[in-house]
Amino acid sequence: MAKDKDEGLIPEIRAPKTVERPGDRIFSGSARGAGVFILVMLAGVSAFLILEGYPALVADPAEIGLLDGDTFAQWVIPLVFGTLWAALIALIIAFPLAIGIALFISHYAPRRIAAPLGYIVDLLAAVPSVVYGLWGGTVLAPALQPSYAWLAENLSFIPFFAGPASGTGRTILTAAVVLAVMVLPIITAVSREVFLQTPVLYVEASLALGSTRWEMVRDVVLPVGRGGIISAAMLGLGRALGETLAVAMVLSATGVITVNLISSVNPSTIAANVALSFPEAYGLNVNALIASGLILFAITLVVNSIARWIIERRAEFSGAN
Repeated sequence: MAKDKDEGLIPEIRAPKTVERPGDRIFSGSARGAGVFILVMLAGVSAFLILEGYPALVADPAEIGLLDGDTFAQWVIPLVFGTLWAALIALIIAFPLAIGIALFISHYAPRRIAAPLGYIVDLLAAVPSVVYGLWGGTVLAPALQPSYAWLAENLSFIPFFAGPASGTGRTILTAAVVLAVMVLPIITAVSREVFLQTPVLYVEASLALGSTRWEMVRDVVLPVGRGGIISAAMLGLGRALGETLAVAMVLSATGVITVNLISSVNPSTIAANVALSFPEAYGLNVNALIASGLILFAITLVVNSIARWIIERRAEFSGAN
């Protein structure tokens, strides 16, 4: 007991001792082990790419038949451009559609329609890449070819549609559309869950103040879910950057740098180039392909780091206000 001069005797308050149960220890150890496992796997992949790709970076370009006499930088820069260009176009196409679908499912569609539509969107993510590749090469490319011819004839003054139009429709734009369809369910699913997590009190307060449903979405749902929306976009971008088989089956690539979207002369992507060249590669050619994979790994890491920085900066800004 402790004695106070004015109030007399007061009880001494002690914090109760917490007993750590075996289940808590097991769960804590499992979670810690999973985190360490991810770091070990990431370090292992990084070490493999660096060790196997380094010989190609320091070797004489003449010794690497895959480079056709060019330096490694001259060979890989068009691949980096094609990777970023195709993924960016795919994200521009898929992002607004995904946000619109997610908002419709979460705040506009009746429940009897929203639930089946959500299941259908989720099922799109389970379709194998080879199916998308077959669809893009046999159905989408021929269907888009007349549109490419019209664009080359009427809008050739725009560098994106300068032409001449591809006769097969296997262009970088077709590949980007296929990628957009592939990343659409990922962005939609994540955005839908983010929108559903908007506090109900915020939504009801906005509607009670006389806001229309669109004003409520614009002023409440989208600002609250901005961090999740950015995360969804980055997940979709990561999928588009690393997609291999669908792009390889659709794109007619020549390894150049061009912004023309409808021509038969198209840049290739790192992942598609590795998939197409690896079966016949040998010696330093394999090391060159692994080195290009290291660059793709670094690009993905940088993109995710930028996304994380944007999300954290947005969270700090929101907390300060």
